[in-house]
Amino acid sequence: MKSTIQLLLLAIALASLPTAALAEWQAVEKVEPYAVAGKSGPELYASIGERGPKAGIGRAIAYTDFKLTWRRKYEPQDGACTLVSARPKLIITYRLPKPAEKLPDATNRLWEKFSAGVRAHEKVHGEFIIDMVKAIEAATVGLSVPDDPECRKIRTEMTKRLSALSLAQRQKSRDFDRVELSNGGAVHQLILNLVNGR
Repeated sequence: MKSTIQLLLLAIALASLPTAALAEWQAVEKVEPYAVAGKSGPELYASIGERGPKAGIGRAIAYTDFKLTWRRKYEPQDGACTLVSARPKLIITYRLPKPAEKLPDATNRLWEKFSAGVRAHEKVHGEFIIDMVKAIEAATVGLSVPDDPECRKIRTEMTKRLSALSLAQRQKSRDFDRVELSNGGAVHQLILNLVNGR
């Protein structure tokens, strides 16, 4: 009976906490459309080439970017420094094309397939970013550096680990794009279907 009352009191206490205190972090995902002009598949694709987000030396059909900040808690213990908690705030932004005006029915059907495929492709990039942030958590929370009472050395050690994880995420994204954009790849097929009216 006593344990049942304790469980009930605990449930009431937890229910009164803000939801954010109970939930794990979640990425905020935003879509920023850019306008493309045209009434046919070839016209729309040409407009993407002129107005798409800049990526490298050219322009892309779509682009996924992110902003990542952290709330970290360090604790000096017996001359060492330990990262006891780290809560990320991750905002992922997808830059996607959107027709500036209503499309003819036949073109709209082509565009809907193209747009859904492009969005799915960019969502994979978003998943890679989320995986990277989870890997950063796993690699840093609980990290302890000896002889670091002012918690300075630990930041240098973390920078090394974060750099490696960031480079791995970028390489994974590049490899994914290489496959998807190659002849016969999923994005290449989306482009051909839009332009050729299939």
